[in-house]
Amino acid sequence: MTDNVDMYLYFNFRSPYCYLGSKTMFKLLDDYHVNLIWRPLGGWRGRSAPERASKKMPIARQDMRRFARRLGIPVTPPPKTTDPTRAGAGSLLAEERGMLRPYVVEVMRAEWAYGLDIGDPDVLLPVGERVGLDRAELAEAIESTERFAQLERNWEEADRVGAFGVPTFVVGEEIFWGQDRIDFVVEHLRELGLARL
Repeated sequence: MTDNVDMYLYFNFRSPYCYLGSKTMFKLLDDYHVNLIWRPLGGWRGRSAPERASKKMPIARQDMRRFARRLGIPVTPPPKTTDPTRAGAGSLLAEERGMLRPYVVEVMRAEWAYGLDIGDPDVLLPVGERVGLDRAELAEAIESTERFAQLERNWEEADRVGAFGVPTFVVGEEIFWGQDRIDFVVEHLRELGLARL
């Protein structure tokens, strides 16, 4: 019997590349013996600072649209003021309730396919309800200072291990940065003999 290996995932709901990654990354859990160690980040953590992003954004948007075309998924960017912190805090609750995958997929769809502001509770709470989370419990989670502190600790951990962007996958000493590196994660897991038979 194959033992599962820990795979850390540093993720920011505001990242277009995390949106792209959300469409394929969960297949890693289906196909390989891995434990997902979920590490959501809040605010600008793991992303370019606003002043750098303003220069980078036009090129990044072109790049993102090319990847989205390849995946056959829509792209409607959310408002520039969208803050991912509440979504990240909510994802911690979703993980505890065994609903992380549908939560991530649906929050990212609301934000990047429909262009909604997932920092707005009036947007985020209905998304959580649709995937089966209790609205009152989620409303409390997305304002929790304890959960916000966890997002900050996640960033400090990411910084320590050298994960400077999102999404970043870490398996042992190997670090894979970007949704376009998921194929390399697959290759590495295969090399480790972790494919599910």
